Amino acid sequence: MFKEFFKDRRFFSTMLQLAVPITIQQLVSSSTNLLDVLMIGQLGETAIAALGLSNQVFFLLSLFLFGISSGSAIFTAQYWGKGDIKNLRKVMGIGLTMAFLVALFYTLVSQIIPKTILGLYTNDQAVIELGSQYLKIVGLGYIFTAISFTYMSVLRSTQNVRLPMIVTLVALTTNIFLNYCLIFGNLGFPEMGVRGAALGTFIARTLEFILIIFFSYRFRTAAAAKLAELKYNFSFFKEVLWTSMPAAINEVLWSLGITTYYAVYAHIGTDAVAAVNITATIENMSFVFFIGAANACAIMIGNQIGAGNEKNAFSYGSRFLAISFAMSILLGLIVLILRPFILSFYNIGLSSYEFAWKILLIYSFTMWIRTTNLILFIGILRSGGDTRYALKVEMSSVWLVGVPAALIGGFVLNLPVYYVYAMVLSEEIVKLLIVIPRFRSRKWVHNLTSITA
Repeated sequence: MFKEFFKDRRFFSTMLQLAVPITIQQLVSSSTNLLDVLMIGQLGETAIAALGLSNQVFFLLSLFLFGISSGSAIFTAQYWGKGDIKNLRKVMGIGLTMAFLVALFYTLVSQIIPKTILGLYTNDQAVIELGSQYLKIVGLGYIFTAISFTYMSVLRSTQNVRLPMIVTLVALTTNIFLNYCLIFGNLGFPEMGVRGAALGTFIARTLEFILIIFFSYRFRTAAAAKLAELKYNFSFFKEVLWTSMPAAINEVLWSLGITTYYAVYAHIGTDAVAAVNITATIENMSFVFFIGAANACAIMIGNQIGAGNEKNAFSYGSRFLAISFAMSILLGLIVLILRPFILSFYNIGLSSYEFAWKILLIYSFTMWIRTTNLILFIGILRSGGDTRYALKVEMSSVWLVGVPAALIGGFVLNLPVYYVYAMVLSEEIVKLLIVIPRFRSRKWVHNLTSITA
């Protein structure tokens, strides 16, 4: 059985060609976030908390964009497997329309009521003031980010993963350099603190937008659609929305659950928010392989279903689950061992250090549960078009298990933040127990290429 697992060289070749560039892109992105937190961390706990809470707004936006793009990618991956470029670009038009409207809403929120939004998370006026300064600057680039997101999604689902990787590398390298200059006033730049981090991020995201559009058309990629090719009729829009919208709704409602968790952490204290924000950065760093694997899994399974190879789709899903489980055990041990080294970089108080230490301990032992769910939901169910089932399971686990657990732990029992963090993980366990039988039943496989404009 072990020899049979490694027998399909084409699978591993395609997996590496797709997963490695996406993983590198995610690694650089997470490294940039880590460096942001490290640089801002030199300004103290208030600055760390302000950055963390302000980024919750972008977190909500990015998850909405991820839901829209991954919902569209269900179709683009399958159309690509079938060779139907015409309908692929019409789905791209739908994705661009929805992403633009969502980004416009978040831009208006960030410019008009930044303090009101941050006030939902914390009562600390110093955090709100710093966070609103950051939010008003980065919010100007949300529409650019939305368009870039859509183009990159189409490129990836058509197995062009190198271009998004290279563009992201350039943009994030620019972001790191500008943050280094603008936060501390290095190399003759003005010292702007948190506002400098925001300005560096805005410039980098604008550059990313310009580069991804230019090179998509320069190299005549599948995303290089003419305006007329992006047009769609209402009937086609409705058909696509029936399958893709649950993915977007899923991300929004799930992100609201995550936002609720952060509100509970903020209620516990600024030191708790700082500890969770530090831990979240480490989580993002350690999760890069699994995000790459989940994206590769979704692309490969979607292409196989579109080509009519449903047996291969199930086999690919099984292999991705096995690989991610083995890697999560290994990386969990690495996080466990490196805790002292990781936390030594942060200029934080004793209570924040203790909270982060214990949260990382919990995370290292439960990483395999979260990574398995990531592969199942993003890589398998969604690529198979089983979005409504995924929505029901995810929302039930978050809002009937995770959120009540967080509220009880933080507001009723007044537990330390690491216990609340552990209670929140109960939702992941529930999801895993429900979805594994669904995967084995193969009911998640839906060929959507019969839907045409």
